[in-house]
Amino acid sequence: MRKVRDYYFKKAKKEKYPARSIYKLEEVQQKYHFLHPGDSILDLGCHPGSWSLYASEVAGKKGIVVGVDLQETTGSARPEGAEIYWLCQDIMAPELITSVRKFRPAFKVLISDLAPKTTGNRWADHQQSLQLVRRTLALAEILLYDHGQYICKIFQGEDFPEFVQEVKDRFETVKVIKPKSSRTESREVFVLGMGYRKPKVMSKPVEQMQLSNSDAGMVSESIEEKPKS
Repeated sequence: MRKVRDYYFKKAKKEKYPARSIYKLEEVQQKYHFLHPGDSILDLGCHPGSWSLYASEVAGKKGIVVGVDLQETTGSARPEGAEIYWLCQDIMAPELITSVRKFRPAFKVLISDLAPKTTGNRWADHQQSLQLVRRTLALAEILLYDHGQYICKIFQGEDFPEFVQEVKDRFETVKVIKPKSSRTESREVFVLGMGYRKPKVMSKPVEQMQLSNSDAGMVSESIEEKPKS
């Protein structure tokens, strides 16, 4: 398994992506084609930028990507890619909605590779992961266009089926995906929702959620760090 991780780690360096996580998104895209040219894409937990870069390449010149992370992220889009705008902000902060709407009133796609800092306690790690993904889903309710697309990373655990059902309640088609570039023993999977059904009446306002990313221990993967899945 170490050879598999090293393969993607080296491949990312060779292809000038800041992290190997790009190949997880690429694999989902190649199978389900949920990203399209011209898309407006919001990337939550974007640091160090691999997902945003890949999304930019798919969206092309007529698209736009807005990446959000607590860690400052820099980097330019590839020559034929969509413009990328980086925001150094907390996804739990109410003002985030206003900030991203300065670029687009809504987005066609919301992507998120957010993960909590692992503690070694599987239950605690799962619960922290749930807090993050439920936040991204709440933001999707506000910031996605009708029929939009959504993907997030989550650590599996006892409440995982409940979260999948929450996504099914909001999207026409839902897939649970374990990319080949993830470690076999890793509990991470990706939940893809396609065809957002925007409700006429919103549920609990996002602004009422008080948890901050620092409380949940959000981390991002960089090319210099030990590869993670």
